[in-house]
Amino acid sequence: MNHPVELGKDGGTPAGAGPSDGDAATRSETARAALTALRGEVGKTVVGQDSVVTGLVISLLCRGHVLLEGVPGTAKTLLIRTLSRALALDFKRVQFTPDLMPGDVTGSLIYDNRTAEFEFREGPVFTNLLLADEINRTPPKTQASLLEAMEERQVSVEGMPRALPDPFIVCATQNPVEYEGTYPLPEAQLDRFLLKLNVPVPGRDEEIAMLQRHAAGFDPRDLSEVRPVAGAAELAAGRAAVRTVHLDPKVAAYVVDLCRATRQSPSLALGVSPRGATALLATSRAWAWMSGRDYVTPDDVKALARPTLRHRVQLRPEAELEGATADGVLEGILSHVPAPR
Repeated sequence: MNHPVELGKDGGTPAGAGPSDGDAATRSETARAALTALRGEVGKTVVGQDSVVTGLVISLLCRGHVLLEGVPGTAKTLLIRTLSRALALDFKRVQFTPDLMPGDVTGSLIYDNRTAEFEFREGPVFTNLLLADEINRTPPKTQASLLEAMEERQVSVEGMPRALPDPFIVCATQNPVEYEGTYPLPEAQLDRFLLKLNVPVPGRDEEIAMLQRHAAGFDPRDLSEVRPVAGAAELAAGRAAVRTVHLDPKVAAYVVDLCRATRQSPSLALGVSPRGATALLATSRAWAWMSGRDYVTPDDVKALARPTLRHRVQLRPEAELEGATADGVLEGILSHVPAPR
């Protein structure tokens, strides 16, 4: 992600602020420091993915879900496992395969011979961080089993809704280079993901550092060195602080103009929906708060536009044949739509 250029305001207590305002400010600063420390903890096991960690934290602050796309071997699973430990959150992983059934994810009713009644056995979706590994390898019926969980934070079995834990976030992965035996996610489900983060191959120096760690005996299964630096309380305080971040009407209009420009782009068959506009607003506010500010700038919007919108647009076939990409089209829109001053 690109960092906003503008520096933060001088943060002082406004005149007339009461003790509750001071307490809220203290909780906000404590939460920001704890969540910022996550990058250092994750860096103990995963090298060169700071921007991905930042995106995951933004998703947690916005109660959103993340789609991670990267070639095999870029530590996507290890990244989520390490993050869950650094946040002291419950973590479960599901390997999505062609024979996976919806009940294998959400849970199902099991007949108990002792009581002669059916009882509900929770599936792995009842957790804080659910890793849906290679989500595009399972048929649409099983993919759809996550829709209610992602949108409503609940699972309905036999007509009875069951609430999921809070926080709850789905981190799904997919491989961008393999298409045989896969089932591409439909647009309706892609739109449920707050961010789509590209997980890059580490740079040369980072890859050398990774090899040196392994040569020294690093075991990716051993996360004993990772300590919890934040938890549900810090996330709740961060979410409350993000909701207080000021949005100028001109910046709100800028978000709308960007999204409307995608609907009018000749390179796109599908533009960003109003849900995408609200998602961009939410991620921009979270990024502003993480940057130490209580207001959103156009640079915040620009920094989060690509990860928030790239999976919500669909290229026209002729544009794809010409080599266009979603990020390239969005870059062009960002350069042409005037930003407020």
